[in-house]
Amino acid sequence: MHPGLSVVFFTTATGAGYGLLALLGVLGGFGFIPADFWFGLVGMGLALGLIGAGLLSSTGHLGRPERAWRAFSQWRSSWLSREGVSSVATFIPAGLFGIGWVLLGKSGGWVAIAGLLAAAGATATVCTTGMIYASLKPIAQWHSRYTLPAYLIFSAMTGAVLLNALLQGFAVDSTAVLMFSLLATLAGWGWKLATWRYDDRLEIPTNANTATGLAGGTVRSIEWPHTEENYLLKEMGFRIARKHSAKLRRITQGLAFAVPAVLLAIAFASVWPFAAIASALAAIIQLVGMLVERWLFFAEAKHTVTLYYGR
Repeated sequence: MHPGLSVVFFTTATGAGYGLLALLGVLGGFGFIPADFWFGLVGMGLALGLIGAGLLSSTGHLGRPERAWRAFSQWRSSWLSREGVSSVATFIPAGLFGIGWVLLGKSGGWVAIAGLLAAAGATATVCTTGMIYASLKPIAQWHSRYTLPAYLIFSAMTGAVLLNALLQGFAVDSTAVLMFSLLATLAGWGWKLATWRYDDRLEIPTNANTATGLAGGTVRSIEWPHTEENYLLKEMGFRIARKHSAKLRRITQGLAFAVPAVLLAIAFASVWPFAAIASALAAIIQLVGMLVERWLFFAEAKHTVTLYYGR
């Protein structure tokens, strides 16, 4: 599949934003994180800013972005439409939570309820995003048991690392969040390795013979369907060389998982401000690594429509 940069940024930014929002909603709403005005303002601003930037960037991949609002009407049958509805609906409890926790400095009561609803909305939106790809049967690499959990794990991982960086930056005790960030990073690394192992061993049952229903021999085209590159080949027939794929996988492991894990371990063993610096670097490097991981997620996927073109 052709990895559109707008969609790559969208899935990375919204995943981190919703992960951060969910953690703030639960921990802030129940008072595990102090209701400090500046910390809350920066935290909620970062979460909602990432979400908003990601949602806006997703329209860049549409042929007619001005018609994006029509997608909301198909929520009964479309995961894309459900994602749009849930993403907008999440802003309501998130806004109420921000008013209570940031502006009024309160936790518990209706603020906790708003925080829980914001966390539930964030989780639901990440699930709908994952299901957009997991529901696509023509792409075997996505239509697997690994896709949806990956979206949830990566969202929790990047959100936790961002929250830890914020807590360290404001010199707030974040031992539990720091440990969760490290464990989530290691879990994400393990899940990514398992996904790659599954994809590399995947045997796609569909071929030109099964597609045409002709048994015996090898089915091939006498003439190619098109004499030059078309939309389907550009979007669905994108291929990445094996050597480039292996190199990018190593970069992904280093930037998204290994280096952040080491930096988080350093932060755990250090005192402020060195712990804050290590935590901030871990968050920045991990987001860069996740951009590479998301690019690979699209580039390595193979659509069965390419069988029509002899690929």
